[in-house]
Amino acid sequence: MQVTFRIKRFNPEKDTKPYWGEYTLDHVDPTDRVLELLHRVKWEQDGTLTLRRSCAHGVCGSDAMKINGVNRLACKVLVRALGTGDHVKVQVEPIVGLPVIKDLVVDFEPFFDHYRAVMPYFVPATAVPDDGRERLQSQEDRERFDDTTKCILCACCTTSCPSFWANGKYVGPAAIVQAHRFIFDTRDGAAQERLNILAEPDGVWRCRTIFNCTPACPREIEVTRAIGEVKLAIQRGV
Repeated sequence: MQVTFRIKRFNPEKDTKPYWGEYTLDHVDPTDRVLELLHRVKWEQDGTLTLRRSCAHGVCGSDAMKINGVNRLACKVLVRALGTGDHVKVQVEPIVGLPVIKDLVVDFEPFFDHYRAVMPYFVPATAVPDDGRERLQSQEDRERFDDTTKCILCACCTTSCPSFWANGKYVGPAAIVQAHRFIFDTRDGAAQERLNILAEPDGVWRCRTIFNCTPACPREIEVTRAIGEVKLAIQRGV
């Protein structure tokens, strides 16, 4: 199989605007991952190609990019999912809504600023038990927020959101998912503080329930549902 990549390139040190670079690879197997093929482009054809990656197993979330128009992790997408036949075309570009540093690498600082703003950490509601054991929680209580514990902060959901594209001050789906994980944790004591943060003008109410975020999530988190539950919690006072 042959694969032709159309990659959006931009080097701020020499380019005045982005451009598309095309690269063709031969002897590609349908089960090859996009990340592996991007490595081949970099190692075999153009060493200046810049991309971010780390674990290459869908855990770290660092290789999020727009592949054939959809936010995905390059390490999880197989060529056979992008086309069939002897010649497959693949378009790759950086995720949208964050400043491009170079080629497929974006600046995550605005994203992590929103993440930090929602208090994404455990604030114990009670003191450590006298026996020194852990704070217990029922299986039912754990299931309440189990889905949102799977977030790997890849930004696929946030950068697929038109509300975030329109207003970068919006905290975005990923930050709300992180807040959800603690808001509904019965052992945590800062739910109301997080809800107050998300009730602000640039908080959860900027979500227009477009549902782009849910299919974009590589961990299959029901992002839109989590956002809706946070909205209800604000209205009901948890």
